[in-house]
Amino acid sequence: MRNLSEHVVSTRLLPGNNLTPLENGEEAYPAMLAAIDRAEGSVHLCTYIFDGDDTGKRFVMALSRAADRGVEVRVIVDSLGEKYSNPTARELLKGSGVRFRRFLPLRPGGYLNLRNHRKLLVVDGKLAFTGGMNIGSRHLVASRPPVVKDLHFQVTGPVVTDLQRTFLEDWSFAGGAQLSGPRYFPELVPTGSALVRAVSDGPDKEFRKLNWIILGALSCARRRVTIVTPYFIPDRPLISALITASLRGVAITLVLPEVNNLPYVQWASRSYLWELLQQGVRIFAQPPPFVHTKFMVVDGSWSLIGSANLDPRSLRLNFEFNLEVYDLQFARLLEERCQATLELSRELTLAEMDGRPLVIKLRDATAKLFSPYL
Repeated sequence: MRNLSEHVVSTRLLPGNNLTPLENGEEAYPAMLAAIDRAEGSVHLCTYIFDGDDTGKRFVMALSRAADRGVEVRVIVDSLGEKYSNPTARELLKGSGVRFRRFLPLRPGGYLNLRNHRKLLVVDGKLAFTGGMNIGSRHLVASRPPVVKDLHFQVTGPVVTDLQRTFLEDWSFAGGAQLSGPRYFPELVPTGSALVRAVSDGPDKEFRKLNWIILGALSCARRRVTIVTPYFIPDRPLISALITASLRGVAITLVLPEVNNLPYVQWASRSYLWELLQQGVRIFAQPPPFVHTKFMVVDGSWSLIGSANLDPRSLRLNFEFNLEVYDLQFARLLEERCQATLELSRELTLAEMDGRPLVIKLRDATAKLFSPYL
């Protein structure tokens, strides 16, 4: 697996890192806001959605305070993701010392696809946060519906350099200055035992990096594979890899939401499940509220976390950021979380998929025709 990744990804597998899971906004946001408040040199935030609700305003205030005390604060928000919010983060930050960029602004002749789906926060080039969580009150489980459960990660150690580099490349692409030097890339000391590689992927890359890595992980699996994802629209190579692994005795567990926030994605997803169930893949449906968590664990030793879903939009059309992690303790933490989820989830059966009414099968099959664009 390491040999494969080194051929596909230019970044190095770095030792000495520590990753801490942060569940929902109740754990992630206080840690992120505290890091911004402690910043001394720079704060770099990249997100797909930055809501203008109470949570978004807390981040706006923290970012503005940091800029007021002389910290270099830069924020990138995807221009399509920006449309989810009113008021927008750009409007809320207007007049502050925060430097703001929109990624691929929407305009006549612009791109509806090719969106920046990355979630990155890097503070002083030493402490980072990444995962699947946007900025907004929807990720607070105790807030008003609709609620979105998710998992984010605090990252320390040498790999933070690659998170910083990814942000600064996006900043330059979005029209900002090209930045480098020890101010942004301080020397980092080991903080843990995890071997971690940054995987930055997008439609501008030569390889479909994440796709190769996921297929490679399935081909390397010997005992078990755990996949948790909110959106599951596999292409034929991914279906073949899952089935092949299952047929050679690998126990594959796939965990999806019972109710998706995008119904048409769920319809298309359901049309693929019978084929996997037929070949021994176990599939579970998590109960509401909608769970946006995404990770993959192989043989209790290798993990993949980050912003990418298992669908064409993430693996072909979007700019994504993931971390591949070689660490037994971290993999065990993720597997334990998955096991706790399975105890509350419902296992799907082949009989259930075959027993769908004809009108539902036709609806799901019609949605499947649009899979490359969902």
